Amino acid sequence: MEIRWLLIALHEIKGFGRKSIARLMRGGLLTEELLLFNSREWQNTGFSVEMSERLAKEINEAHIRQKQEEKERHPHIQLITILDSNYPILLKESPDPPPVLYARGKADLLHQPAVAMVGTRVPTAYGRKMGGELAQGLCAGGLTVVSGLARGIDSICHEAALSCGGGTIAVMATGMDVIYPAENKSLFARMAEVGLIVTEYPPATKPHPALFPQRNRIIAGLSLGTVVVEADERSGSLITADAALDAGRDVFAVPGPVTSPKSRGALNLIRQGAKMACSAGDILEEYDSWLPNGVHYTYNRERQVNETSASGEGDLTTEELRLYHILEQGPFTLDELLERSQWDFGHLHSVLISLIIKKQITQLPGAIYKTI
Repeated sequence: MEIRWLLIALHEIKGFGRKSIARLMRGGLLTEELLLFNSREWQNTGFSVEMSERLAKEINEAHIRQKQEEKERHPHIQLITILDSNYPILLKESPDPPPVLYARGKADLLHQPAVAMVGTRVPTAYGRKMGGELAQGLCAGGLTVVSGLARGIDSICHEAALSCGGGTIAVMATGMDVIYPAENKSLFARMAEVGLIVTEYPPATKPHPALFPQRNRIIAGLSLGTVVVEADERSGSLITADAALDAGRDVFAVPGPVTSPKSRGALNLIRQGAKMACSAGDILEEYDSWLPNGVHYTYNRERQVNETSASGEGDLTTEELRLYHILEQGPFTLDELLERSQWDFGHLHSVLISLIIKKQITQLPGAIYKTI
């Protein structure tokens, strides 16, 4: 029997936590010999009488084989243990890695460079705008966005990443079959199809206040850095920032109006040394070595620019590049481009014509523009 299935079985025993598993692993006790342990032998390893009796009853080859067959009947959920070669390296290097991950979707995202984005569940219009723009910019720059599938900033960042075809990972604080909050059922379905959902909790685990701070350490552990978009002084997002610091990862904070209570958490982080993130470029420049080989980026406060694109973007002016990258998220109408670019009509029209002449974009019926 594979030891990984023994690990999964131990993980799913109620009351047998990851610290108990870590203790077995440190002591070299996670072996097939455990399948033959009786209650007294489990007690000798330091477990209570009640837990030892439960372990003696459930940790045997027949029980684990049955559990393996149950899992294999749900092929859409992938089990990844800390013993497996495909366990994410960054998470494994964090202070408190989960022994088992349940994953649904594109598990290869676990091995892509990622940044966490977290914030308040009740964002202001400013927070919504910054969260969406930063998430899209990070995805365009080659980073995966990690968040917690919660309402507010989490959902905004997931949605923004999906909207531009970027990679995004949701870390749940419940079992895979318990969608919380329920309003994110549609987002969950899309994430499961084109993104990735992970949790350390077995199926049927319901939401509980104590589980969310634990979830946050995984968000931080999967990521090179954590961006706090908007948070008050007691926001749970600050727990994720602390977890990032514990793991030796970067912390970024988006500055906001000093008069807004929603800005206080982020402003305090900046005061304590977090890097201020006013644009995606402020974050991307920290991770140039993690980005795909042969792709180099320059940065400004509006958008990072790909200088070596095979599509001929290297021949474009700065303003043409800016509009081209806006249209990569399109197609958009002329009115939508006016709003997104914040240019006047005459200037926008001249840049559009130039891009059409250079065969970078095309005009569709109804004054709609798209990249070629």
